[in-house]
Amino acid sequence: MGVTSTGIYCRPICPVKPPLQKNCLFFDSAEAAEKAAFRPCLRCRPELAPGNAPVDSSHRIADLLIRRIEEGLTEDVASLEEIAAQFSLSSRQLRRIVQKELGVSPLELRQTRRLLLAKQLLTETMLSVTDVAYASGFASLRRFNEVFHRQYRMPPSRLRKEAREPGHWIGSDTSTLLLSYRPPFNWDALLAFLRLRAIKGVESLDETSYARTVRLGEHTGWVRVTQAAGRHGLSVEFTHSLTPVLPLLLRRLRSLFDLDAHPEIIAAHLEQDPLLQSSLNRDAGLRVPGAFDGFEMVVRAVLGQQITVKAATTIGGRFAHAFGEPFQTPFPELTHLSPVPAKVALASLDDVASLGIVSARSRTLLAVAEACVRGDLRLDAGMHPEEAIASLVTLPGIGDWTAHYIAMRALRWPDAFPAGDIVVRKNLGGITAKEAEKRSQAWRPWRSYAVMHIWKNLTPEH
Repeated sequence: MGVTSTGIYCRPICPVKPPLQKNCLFFDSAEAAEKAAFRPCLRCRPELAPGNAPVDSSHRIADLLIRRIEEGLTEDVASLEEIAAQFSLSSRQLRRIVQKELGVSPLELRQTRRLLLAKQLLTETMLSVTDVAYASGFASLRRFNEVFHRQYRMPPSRLRKEAREPGHWIGSDTSTLLLSYRPPFNWDALLAFLRLRAIKGVESLDETSYARTVRLGEHTGWVRVTQAAGRHGLSVEFTHSLTPVLPLLLRRLRSLFDLDAHPEIIAAHLEQDPLLQSSLNRDAGLRVPGAFDGFEMVVRAVLGQQITVKAATTIGGRFAHAFGEPFQTPFPELTHLSPVPAKVALASLDDVASLGIVSARSRTLLAVAEACVRGDLRLDAGMHPEEAIASLVTLPGIGDWTAHYIAMRALRWPDAFPAGDIVVRKNLGGITAKEAEKRSQAWRPWRSYAVMHIWKNLTPEH
């Protein structure tokens, strides 16, 4: 919104006093406002991608808190303090922001999320009520029964009897849950992308499913994910050994399959560029594949530097077998747990290089593992992406391309853009990285999705 009386353009949510309507002009983009000789507001920073301006900080904080709660990490006040500290806030300020953004306190938000998960477990699995209580984050069965009855005016056992959906019990050692998404959802394209990059022994994909071994803290097991027939959701079969960390498991899977995306909103913005229209029509619902484990994703990204996807996948399998723990599953293709930073950090340069990894990349992998062990590098989706990128590029062997690729997948940043990517530059007509960065500005804040379409469907002729 350009204000003719001041020569400044703002976002409609700018906190300053609204101007008179007769003094307002409206533009489709910051670039259009700049072309009309307006300068950006210093309060709402409209030139920044939505979600990254200071005015959006409250929304980011609320999203981060929801993610932490879903992961089961906000079990006490200290966790709220930790989140607040990431944004240089006090816990009191954090509570005020959450109340403003979501209309509830952090404790009320946590309780609601726990109850919703409990309801799903009661209706879709045969887990005991006690297991449901603990898997949902309640400290005791008594507390669970009390809160559940107060909220829903019935005991948990009655809900199970009246509403449980048939056919979800797989066996004594596994259960299944439904993870919903907003359609359209291009499941085949997502599987194809992950299949080419699967880590041998850790992941296994066929034409319809994704399976992998899982280590979350001290808990290990496996999951298998398929598309739910006739429903807008994915069916997740998981071993009961993972029940104590179920919230974290489900959050990891939502990130891996990009289930929280708003495809219609993304497409409506990207289709304004004629270059992407054909791909958007051909592959509606194309998602950005995430990462189940941040360290695993960084290893895969480093191994993929300057070699083919197939070669990187082969070396990734060797790395998993060398540093991952052997693990028994019903699937012959799943034989190892993914390597953890602590074990890799203890390896020597020769140990890593002996797998066919060049010395420079071997040093990078050791440096990443050591940074993770020290706590200097965090690779979860709760990190502010630009701060994480700045931290990543300080490590030896990680440049702008690798950092943006990691931000795109492990950090779930929808506006990541690896401008130096050879395929991106080639498919955009053989342009330079600087030209690609300039060309990408029209796709903000969904540049990660634009990259997926450029990789998949664009050719140099475009």
